[in-house]
Amino acid sequence: MAGARELPPDQVLVQRLRDGDEETFALVLNAWSGSMLRLAMSFVSTKASAEEAVQDTWLAVIRGISDFEGRSTLKTWVYRILVNTAKARGTKESRTVPFASLLPEEEGPTVDASRFRAPGEEYAGHWAVGQEPRPWHIPEDHVLRGEVREVITEAIDELPPRLRTVITLRDVAGYGSEEVCSLLEISPGNQRVLLHRARALLRRKLEEYLSGTHHVAGGRGRA
Repeated sequence: MAGARELPPDQVLVQRLRDGDEETFALVLNAWSGSMLRLAMSFVSTKASAEEAVQDTWLAVIRGISDFEGRSTLKTWVYRILVNTAKARGTKESRTVPFASLLPEEEGPTVDASRFRAPGEEYAGHWAVGQEPRPWHIPEDHVLRGEVREVITEAIDELPPRLRTVITLRDVAGYGSEEVCSLLEISPGNQRVLLHRARALLRRKLEEYLSGTHHVAGGRGRA
């Protein structure tokens, strides 16, 4: 499967794309299009519009690959084209995502206050008994592992657009904080807050799922 193959180094990748190598283009398309679609959804109003933004991005890549100067990684360059393309579509659809300042709902606590010891109690502010974050034990069963991936994907898709954008760039596409700040034109502080909240919400979803898999996995093991 092309999507399972490792991509060659940028220098090789760029040259093959410039040479019109269809197999290499299909390899990159399969490797990046999924996360590109999720990212585009943060800026536009419908999945169809996001798909068009991704298609327009790939067309721009084909047309502009000869001018790629290598000042950033190829992936960063492609994603920057995507962000600009999706932003332009979002503006036409009157759906913009302002990243310059935080929204009120993004500045509150990321963990339910009931999980901490109340003021006046010993060790106030620390985790309450039985509420401490538990280590994740990913089931060895390959079916359950597949379910975990589905849970993560669904949880990311359900995040508010700004949070989904940042966590997609950081934890799915693998960008560093400086690259994300540059792509989205946001401050390091805002990027940290958005990423922290996104990860906290994602962790909550995984906690809920994994806490219910232990007896299921155990049951399968006894069968």
